[in-house]
Parts: sequence; structure tokens; C-alpha cells
Amino acid sequence: MDKRTLLAVVLSLAVLFAYQIFFAKPYIPPVGVPAEEQTQTTEQIAAKQPDASAVAAVAKPAERKISVKREDLPRDIRVETDNYIAVFSTRGAALKSFQLKNYQEECTKCVQDIWPKIKNFATGNRKPLPERSDALIELVEVQNDMPYPLALTFPESMDDISADSVYESKAVRLAVTRNKDAQQLVFSRTFDQISVEKIYTFNPDNYSITLDVKISNLTNEPLTQTPYLNWYEYVDPTKTVDQYSNFGPVVYVSNAIKRKKAEDLSAESTLGPDVSWGGFERKYFMAVMIPQDPSLTSVNMSRDGANMVSINLKGAKNIIPAQQSGSLQYNLFIGPKDYVLLKKEGLSLEEAIEFDSFIPGLKWLSIGLLMFIKFLHQYVGNYGVAIILLTILIKAVFWPLGNISYRSMKEMQKLQPKITALREKHKNDQSKLGQETMALYKSHKVNPFSGCLPILIQIPVFIGLYNTLLYAIELRHSPLFWWIQDLSAKDPYYITPIIMGATQFIQQKMTPTTGDPNMAKIMLIMPVVFTFIFLNFPAGLVLYWLVNNILSIGQQVYINKKIN
Repeated sequence: MDKRTLLAVVLSLAVLFAYQIFFAKPYIPPVGVPAEEQTQTTEQIAAKQPDASAVAAVAKPAERKISVKREDLPRDIRVETDNYIAVFSTRGAALKSFQLKNYQEECTKCVQDIWPKIKNFATGNRKPLPERSDALIELVEVQNDMPYPLALTFPESMDDISADSVYESKAVRLAVTRNKDAQQLVFSRTFDQISVEKIYTFNPDNYSITLDVKISNLTNEPLTQTPYLNWYEYVDPTKTVDQYSNFGPVVYVSNAIKRKKAEDLSAESTLGPDVSWGGFERKYFMAVMIPQDPSLTSVNMSRDGANMVSINLKGAKNIIPAQQSGSLQYNLFIGPKDYVLLKKEGLSLEEAIEFDSFIPGLKWLSIGLLMFIKFLHQYVGNYGVAIILLTILIKAVFWPLGNISYRSMKEMQKLQPKITALREKHKNDQSKLGQETMALYKSHKVNPFSGCLPILIQIPVFIGLYNTLLYAIELRHSPLFWWIQDLSAKDPYYITPIIMGATQFIQQKMTPTTGDPNMAKIMLIMPVVFTFIFLNFPAGLVLYWLVNNILSIGQQVYINKKIN
């Protein structure tokens, strides 16, 4: 296989690989009755049905008398702060809903994607597209028959302490404002052998909640209890999730972040001990449980057939003497992945931000770039403008290296006829060809590596900025101008990616060719490949690449005029 054919195959595979990563949607198996079950005959179905007497015999022991006492019926308690609206239920003394006031599910100011409009036009559909909802972000996703998050269970207890146990609470509604002190929500329940009291303390200034648990031994014998604090999450198999980030359990164990995609969970898996915190995360938000004693804490994760993900924070065995009480304490964080906010917690919660997911080890660079973008935003008031200013500053820093690179490529281009002659002269002696070529470079004071080195130095900066723009919550629903109202989402009209591809094509045409002319022609395909890859990239990242291309074109024009 010759060089051209091999290169064509490699480029084709690269395009296919890029398509699979950025465009192909994962296959979601249809939810329904299997085909073989649908073809069963009526006689086969009837044969599988138990007779009425058998059903009655099985159902009878399971029947329970449902108390009609008002205190036995679960009820909701609303807790509102300046940051969120939480709804707790007496069923499990757990969390039923948690909405963030400052974050919406959808960008209401964003324009609709162009493709649904084109599809409607092509099919003659005149129905208006659905309007964007202004609903707040909801961090609790459960079905009606599921237990609620933050339910406390004791699987090894003799009492029937389940996640559905109904507690008592005198509270009806709590309003936690900044001009007030922290407030508490108290739940209590007495079982046969123990009584449990759960006290939630709400801080008006942030997203942190303290959970104190008091367990009283009502017997005359010591009791051993192993507590499990649970987070339950329903995962809708038909819902599209962000392919660039994790949607599922996240655990910080032994000073290292561990995450698992919800779709990959099957059998129960355990991490720990030495679990600092664990919970469920999305791209920009998370809900985590923080134990008092990480060294004695482990985490169990599982997903059942009903698409319920369970994350169980298992504590150490707690021996409670007769007629005495024991206590447990947890901290909770339910809110946005804001680096500054998480850093203040002092629990390494900021490690949950996926700044180093592309290439490990560049997190420090991504954080530094984020801090600088936020610094610029204080003065310009627009994150898009801040990205443009940052791109200009980065280009200014690397301007001398760029000059060296362009000068070197220009000089190498001038030497191409002589290099071609050497190749023809020493085509059967590669050793001699190498010596003569290096002598030619030395005589003309040209370093063949100076054209590549400046570009290689800039690669870590690009990757660091890539992670910053992809995962920084500050860019979520943050506008630039006109049709770009969300820098974290793709350009709905694909205008900036197309312009970016055009500028890259111009830049490629202006780049001096220092090798095989056929290779230069093939390289002109790369702007097309990059354009397709960038179509679904966040607008903030496309903006950076576009501005960088424009500045690079200007620098090449400047160098060409200066040399000529």
C-alpha cells in the first residue's frame, strides 16, 4: 500500500471515529414486551395464570390493615431559602423535591435549533415548535413508587425500619432567609426497639445542609445498628444525557474521584472504606452525602430493573447501650458545581468538576483559566466577550513563538527545491541524504523543529481551555449576543462553526508547504473535518477557536509582508 492510500485510509477512519464520538446517538432498546411474549397464544397465557383460590391464598397473608390515623399518612413540608426550594416528606423523613432558584432547566431566551424548523418546512408541518419551559432545575428524580433520597435505613436491625417508614414532624413550612439564623426541621419515629430522630439544619447562605441523627435504645440490652444513608435516583432510559460528562454516581474515596455512568451500573458495586463523600452527579449539578467518619464509611451502588439507581452510604457499626442513645452526623451538599462555592466547603468537593476528564494532569491550568475568565467578566459583564479577550491575551503571549514558527516554515519553503534535489541525488543512500539535509539547514541557519515546537507548546493551553469552557457552570445559559444566548450549548444556526471552518481553510492555504505538495492538498480536508466536529461543540469553545484562527491569519499576513 503506497503512502497516499495509507493516508486516505487513516483520514477516513479519523472521520468515522469523530462521527461516532460526537454525532452517533447510543442505541436505546425499546421498552415493551419481547416479541416472543407477544406471540403467545391465549391458551398459553391462560395456562400461566394461577387460579383464583391460589391468588387468594397468596394474597391473604400479605394483607395489612391500613390505619386511617392522620399521623400515619405521609405529608409534605416545604423549606425555602434564597438558593433553593426543598420539599421533604414524612415518608422516610426524606427529600421529595429540590429545586434551585437561580438555575432553569432550559434556556428560555435561546432560539430554537434550525433542524426542527427545516424538518417542519420539508414535511409541510405548520404546527409551532414547543416553547421552552422556565421550570427550575430539579435535583430529585423519583417515581411515585420509589423511596425518597436521604432515607435512613438499618438493614441489620430487628425493627422494620424501611425507607418508607412514616415519621412525625410538627413543622408545616420553613422560610430560611439571610437575615435569620439557621433553622431546623425535626422528624421522629418510635419503633419497637429504638426511636429515631432526624434533624435537618439549613444554612441560609449556601447549599449545605447538616443532618443529625439520634438513635435511642428502648431495650434493656445493647443494640448494634449499622446505618445506611441512601440516595435514590430514577434514570429515564429515553432521556438524552450529555455525552461529554458523567450522569450517575460519584464518590471521593481514598483522596481520588471515582465515577460511574448510570447506564453502566448493573450488579451492586462497593467502594471504600475511606469514603469522604458520595452521591449522584450531572454535568453542572450534584447531590452528595458527607459522613462524619470517612475512614469507617463505604458506598454501595446499584441499579435495578426499574431504572432506579441506589447509592448507599454505609457507616460503621454503632453499639448503643441499654436505655441510652447514640448519634450520627452527616453533611449534605445539593447544588451547582461552582468551583469557588465548592472550594469554600473544604471537603475536596471541587474535584467533582470534570476539568481533567480529557487529559489528566491539566486541571490546574483549567482552573487558572476559569479564574481569569471570571476576573475579566467582572469588568466586561459578558462571558463571551471575556473569552474573546482571553483568546487575544493568549495569542499575545505566544506571538513571539508564532513568529518563529512562521519564519521557520517560510525559510523551509525556500529550501524545498534544494531538498528535492538532494533527495533525487541520494535516493539510494538515506544516511547520506540525512547528513546533506542537516548540513543544508545549518548553512542557512534553519531549525526544522522550530516550526513545530511553538505549536506543541500551545496544545496544553488549548486542552486546558477546552475543559474550562466545556464544564464551567458560569457559561451555562450565559449569552454572547443575538442568536447565541447559551455559550455552553451549540450554535443553533451553526453560523460560528461554519465561519470557523472557513477561517481555518484560509489559514491552511496561507501556511507555507514544507513537504510533499500532495500532502498539503490532503491537509486542506482537515478544515472540513473540524467544521463537522465543531458543529455540536459548545458555542464558547467554537468562539475561542474562531477568534484564534482570525488572529493567526493576521499574524501570517504580517510575517509574510515582513519577510517579502
